[in-house]
Amino acid sequence: MTSRSQLSRRDFVKVGAAGAAGLCLSPRGADALPPSMPERPLGRTGHKVRLFSLGGQATLEQAGTRDASLTIINRAIDLGVNYIDTAAAYGRGISQTYIGEVMATRRDEVFLATKTHDRTRDGSLRLLERSLELLQTDHLDLWQLHNIRTEEQIELIFGDGGAIEALLQARDEGTVRHLGITGHYDPAPLITAVERFDFDTILMALNPADPHFLPFQNELLPLANRKGMGVIAMKIPARGRLFRPDGITSMRDALSYVFSLPVSTAIVGCDTVEQLEENVAIATSFEPLSPAEMSRIEGLTAAYAMEAAFFKKGGAGFGRRGSAD
Repeated sequence: MTSRSQLSRRDFVKVGAAGAAGLCLSPRGADALPPSMPERPLGRTGHKVRLFSLGGQATLEQAGTRDASLTIINRAIDLGVNYIDTAAAYGRGISQTYIGEVMATRRDEVFLATKTHDRTRDGSLRLLERSLELLQTDHLDLWQLHNIRTEEQIELIFGDGGAIEALLQARDEGTVRHLGITGHYDPAPLITAVERFDFDTILMALNPADPHFLPFQNELLPLANRKGMGVIAMKIPARGRLFRPDGITSMRDALSYVFSLPVSTAIVGCDTVEQLEENVAIATSFEPLSPAEMSRIEGLTAAYAMEAAFFKKGGAGFGRRGSAD
């Protein structure tokens, strides 16, 4: 871990601790509702996003899980989750379909994000039309370029007839409010894209194993912060591969580590309502970790960092089921 990354974390923890009293909490009514999760700005979008957000994978992307998925989505919103992320590729539309069933009656309660994995203008516009149909909405709060992996993909996206033309057209027409980019494979092409275009948000891989191998938090995260982007963290539990008896053993350590970085929110796909409720409880009671505690948690992953970073270029086991974001 470089001294520069240590310094940026230390400064952020000081800011987080000083500003903790200013975090927004919902008033407690006569029904004694628990305090809501802290809020942070989602970059320059104007949206105040809760610390924990719902990802559209896990149960939500699996066929035959409609009832369980709708229960998770509705419970998330009931608990104050106000950002939901999905993608056209998740379950080949299954995730968007389940989320759309809830959006039919609760659209105004969440900031809704989805993605295009097509690198062309026409292909992306077709995906957008289908996404709007499945999500049962006439607009997206955020439309993102999905899983950017290589410089060659960047050239396609920004070339003649590339996907960036679809994003700009959709924003100009009002079908999409904000534009984002996502990736977990390699920070380098994401840095290229963020330097080339003023995206509103970035969804990037961040977890306690990140500093040990091809880190996203050393250069990409500070760049996104300097540009005023909303930063959404993903891959926090690494599909469960972060947890080991001789390493990290709790979701509290994993989430608290990421929440202590300069991010807007973290998305996690949940298998059950119980997992969802645990994650919300961790976010609700979150206090920024000290630099020493951050280093301790990072150190727990040192012996198996490659496995916990399986989704990165050169990570152990990339390409096996579960590597999508």
